Amino acid sequence: MSRTLIVANWKMHLNTSQASLLLHRLHERIKIHRNIEVVLAPSMLVLQPLSMQIDRRKFRLAAQNAYHKDEGAFTGEVSFTMLQDLVHYVIVGHSERRLYFHETDEIVRDKVTAAVRNNITPIICVGETQQERRAGETRQVLHDQVVSALANLTSQDVENVVIAYEPIWAISTFGGELAKPDDVKKALDFIRLQVSSLYGKKVAERIRVLYGGSVDDHIVSGYLAVEGCDGVLVGSASLNYHKFSGIVDAAYRLRHQEDDEDGNK
Repeated sequence: MSRTLIVANWKMHLNTSQASLLLHRLHERIKIHRNIEVVLAPSMLVLQPLSMQIDRRKFRLAAQNAYHKDEGAFTGEVSFTMLQDLVHYVIVGHSERRLYFHETDEIVRDKVTAAVRNNITPIICVGETQQERRAGETRQVLHDQVVSALANLTSQDVENVVIAYEPIWAISTFGGELAKPDDVKKALDFIRLQVSSLYGKKVAERIRVLYGGSVDDHIVSGYLAVEGCDGVLVGSASLNYHKFSGIVDAAYRLRHQEDDEDGNK
């Protein structure tokens, strides 16, 4: 069984010294768990200094974004090639990138391809808006986003990517109506169904699928307990070291309980 993946998206928060302090606080509170993988996604400016400070037994780093070309005359951009030595992961197609920066499914596809080409694991964000949900278009949106994002990858590539279901209507920035675990399970199952139809059942079982949408330490267990949920993508709660360490603790307790149950079967 793969490790539960807990990803902290710090978004456009924290300067270098603030990020360093938060990392220090998290280091004090989070223990090393062999079945939990904790990933921190600070701003691009903060990645390099944090890479010098981070305890790689406890944490891995992710970029929040990158440009799909490896190099060239693209003033102000950072490529996946430049990030190779700094990060294990990169968040691709986050709803804020799609909404505010007009990233299309085609742009997301090119970024996923570039990440894999540069040996960085993409965390591909997919999810529907409130309007799309009310119109009954959730499945169509997820189908289009998943199929397009994976279009240029082999089955071996796909086994190693991560998909994060983040329904836009459940994100606190956009109103934050809490998603019910049953709704999350339906979406995660549907995402795996798309992967299965493209790459086969074995790949669909191996790919890691996360949930993201107003996750905090009080409700995270309900989502992590959903069958087929391999972890969570955490937004605002990841800026609070009490809440984020609580999320990691909750993930550990759940995995410990599951391992005990498996051992007693």
